[in-house]
Amino acid sequence: MTTFWCEHAVLPSGPRHAVRVLVERGRIVEVLPGEVAQPGDVVLLGVVHPGFANAHSHAFHRALRGRTHGGRGDFWSWRREMYALACRLDPDSYLELARAVFAEMVLAGYTVVGEFHYLHHAPDGGPYDEPNAMGLALTRAAHEAGIRLTLLDTLYLSGGLTESGYLPLDEVQRRFADASVEAWAARVDDLAGDERLRVGAAVHSVRAVPRADLAAVAGATDGRSPLHVHLSEQPAENLACEAHHGCSPTALLESEGLLRPTTTAVHATHLTDDDIRTLGVAGVTAAFCPTTERDLADGIGPARALADAGAPLAIGSDQHAVIDPFEEVRGLEMNERLAHLERGRFTASELVAAATVNGYRSLGWPDGGRLAPGHVADLVSVRLDSPRTAGTAPDRMLYSATGADVTDVVVAGERVVEGGRHRLGDVGDLLARAITAVRP
Repeated sequence: MTTFWCEHAVLPSGPRHAVRVLVERGRIVEVLPGEVAQPGDVVLLGVVHPGFANAHSHAFHRALRGRTHGGRGDFWSWRREMYALACRLDPDSYLELARAVFAEMVLAGYTVVGEFHYLHHAPDGGPYDEPNAMGLALTRAAHEAGIRLTLLDTLYLSGGLTESGYLPLDEVQRRFADASVEAWAARVDDLAGDERLRVGAAVHSVRAVPRADLAAVAGATDGRSPLHVHLSEQPAENLACEAHHGCSPTALLESEGLLRPTTTAVHATHLTDDDIRTLGVAGVTAAFCPTTERDLADGIGPARALADAGAPLAIGSDQHAVIDPFEEVRGLEMNERLAHLERGRFTASELVAAATVNGYRSLGWPDGGRLAPGHVADLVSVRLDSPRTAGTAPDRMLYSATGADVTDVVVAGERVVEGGRHRLGDVGDLLARAITAVRP
């Protein structure tokens, strides 16, 4: 058994002082507030928080940071740059890049990540000798970086949607696509989870999966948890869906049986009032990615309205313009302030839930995101004496800290980051080498 003594800890009841957390076989067995540190305890100073959940990631997009953010353009111009990068990756280079990106996540305080994985095949669209070579590269990368992974293997069948119908795949998209829902499901069935890996599923979007296939997805994923989908990220998606199907993307997914409590709608930016009610009634989680949504000029989604309707909120770093859970969760609140001219749109406990337990649950880990007996032993220690956090009350840490203030990260009872250093060494160097290898 390992015991962590926390100067402060964020418990389900709120922040407490001097907390001992007893861990055995990767799980919390006891939490004791108001305890003196004992010989042999691992001392964690500052505020110890349950691990942060990154509910939405595209690991390879990290190679675009600092390259695509200047100048005019929108989501669609950015996508051209992303597609060019996708052409240059293979299983070996993807392993190196994803390992470094996942290590950067852990260094910032993320302890679980949902990888929305659609880079399946060789650049010509043909399968590798091992059909899941790219997915296996991601699972190995996560293991070596010390982060829990939910591999959201993504269905991608068409090249887009217009008023006239679905478009054929273009040259780049061929490596994203399987031949059919059945072929995709058979490939995914060959992937197996373990104590730190879950295998889930995703529909890329209503633009990439024709309506005729959505019901088949519902059947193929029945019993497979979780299911994620990009939803209404762009007005153009809504317009195309309305023009061709006569309904919103949300209504389309509902009609085909894809909205359920194990579903997560990523972005959910451009929703009607009916869409919001539908998602709330279904108990669908909404994963917001504020740093990406502002970088790509996507817009501000209705976070408060969704939460009020019954949809749990989670956060993700998506294209990794920023990897910092504090920045993402603050974005929920700050975007609401900008949109509604009012402060305090979310309580501190609601923000904690969005950053932790809601994200864990959306990724198929209902036993994560809480410092409580029976939950996985994922802990993040955040210093309270940095230039950013000095003077901060422990229960207001989310409003002032950044990923740079994380000193220690524990995943399944194992210390992956200690004193601000990842066990793999210099993460900046790992990133630089991996990105250089795939840049033109």
